[in-house]
Amino acid sequence: MIQVFVTGGTFDKEYNYITGELYFKDTHLKEMFDRGRCEVDIDIKTLMMMDSLSMRDEDLAIISYNCLKTPNDRIIITHGTDRMVETARVLAEAQIEGKTIVLTGAMIPYAFGNSSDGFFNLGSALAFAQVLPPGVYVVMNGRYFHWNRVRKNRQLGSFEEIQDNEDANFQESL
Repeated sequence: MIQVFVTGGTFDKEYNYITGELYFKDTHLKEMFDRGRCEVDIDIKTLMMMDSLSMRDEDLAIISYNCLKTPNDRIIITHGTDRMVETARVLAEAQIEGKTIVLTGAMIPYAFGNSSDGFFNLGSALAFAQVLPPGVYVVMNGRYFHWNRVRKNRQLGSFEEIQDNEDANFQESL
């Protein structure tokens, strides 16, 4: 069974057509797995519904604790993209042994329909969670990245691998 932890992020945001604001209501995960005709055993648990920019150390501790305590060794975490790499680092430093942890998210809310990358990223995360060895990964845009070899490129709106010569500078910036 794959454990799915929901933390919010753009993935689950709704759009208020009157005010133009994005907000949280409920997760879309069950609908997405049903719509994708998922045949993998999954357990969905909502830990929080928040923008990752609002996450504090206490929220990261909740995510870590749940990853540690779940009996499942394959975990997907839906997460906001702005702080996804930071959360991946916290999980890696927690040294949660023998589990494959995959963080994924969306640049455009699932509620926006066909323009959202959320459905594709969730499917990719589900596939990678089943085949990657234990460790912490970020899965976006059909690719997987090791937690310490990835960054969000805000200019391009995608995630990219960090090259060897960039690694030391990136780690210092965290």
